[in-house]
Amino acid sequence: MLPAPRSDGAVVVTGASSGIGRDIAREFARRGYQVVLVARRADLLTELAESLDTPATVLPADLCVPAERAALPERVAAHGLAVDILVNNAASSTLGTVARTDTDAELAVIELNVAAVVDLCSRFVPGMVERGRGAVLNVASLGAYGPVPGQASYGASKAFVLSYTDALSQELRGTGVTAATLCPGPVRTGFGEQIGLPDEEAEKSLPKFIWRQPDEVARIAVDGLAAGRRVIVPGLPNRILAAVNHLMPRRLLLAMVARNHPGMSI
Repeated sequence: MLPAPRSDGAVVVTGASSGIGRDIAREFARRGYQVVLVARRADLLTELAESLDTPATVLPADLCVPAERAALPERVAAHGLAVDILVNNAASSTLGTVARTDTDAELAVIELNVAAVVDLCSRFVPGMVERGRGAVLNVASLGAYGPVPGQASYGASKAFVLSYTDALSQELRGTGVTAATLCPGPVRTGFGEQIGLPDEEAEKSLPKFIWRQPDEVARIAVDGLAAGRRVIVPGLPNRILAAVNHLMPRRLLLAMVARNHPGMSI
């Protein structure tokens, strides 16, 4: 369930400068919510804010830096806004085996994908509970349902997000606040290009019928959050894959993923 839009309430969307985050911000704006856009690239956030029909606040921040995360509540409050909906979408990944990846890069994945989610939930959820209204959408991945050889830290971080949000959802029962996890399969966002795996290369190892567009994923995500769903997996093929990943013997799943994942050769 979603709180209704109000003049002094806002939706905070992290990782709003591109991909799923950008389209989630657009989807909430289309439904009349004012949004607070958070990411490192101020120019891209400003461009997005200017394209929206509802008020949008741009708050550039590097969420890998704890001090910048800690400053967000005061920065939002300085604009006269209370956070009614929090969307933890910002994420990063490495590509390659653990034996060959860079230590700092691996730790940065955990800082953004795990620590930032816990940090921002811990800072914003208490206010929602106190007001008796609110919603949290934490973005995980289909990779949350099983280990991902070739992207070990990424898969494990998304499994954490799914487990953490499940627990949070139960804790919030009866408070007027809800929490859900979005677990998309592959989405054409250009995310892979940041780690050296363009969408066209990824499509060689993944069936085309499981790919989705970011605007479709955003619409399904907000609809699912509004309907009170605990876990949102866009697309029937991806829901089937999630069930298969969950039920398949781990040894078979590991072998299958490792055989097809481009990161295993890096």
